[in-house]
Amino acid sequence: MTLLTTAFAAIICTVIWYKNAPKDEMKIGILTLMYWGATLMWLIDGVFEYAELGAEYFTPAPLDMLNDFYLGLSVVALGLVIWLIVLLIKDPKGAVRAVLFKKTTSDSKN
Repeated sequence: MTLLTTAFAAIICTVIWYKNAPKDEMKIGILTLMYWGATLMWLIDGVFEYAELGAEYFTPAPLDMLNDFYLGLSVVALGLVIWLIVLLIKDPKGAVRAVLFKKTTSDSKN
């Protein structure tokens, strides 16, 4: 489930990135690379787990699937948090800079 969750997130982000590829103002490429990296990590984990468990790998317990799904969702959420931090630091549209600049000018007038 972790592999599927991150793979779906990576595919969705790739489509959004490709649609806006020439400009990429919102830095979706960074988010896409993070999700593809997580997908690759879970794929390698799945290969090694299959080598260890064999055919049992394809019949997980429902509780294990639920735990894996929550882990996948938390990886997707962590990727979004990291992307938001990068977006706020890079500030491609200058929104954060404008808000901070307004505060400093209004403070200097008082």
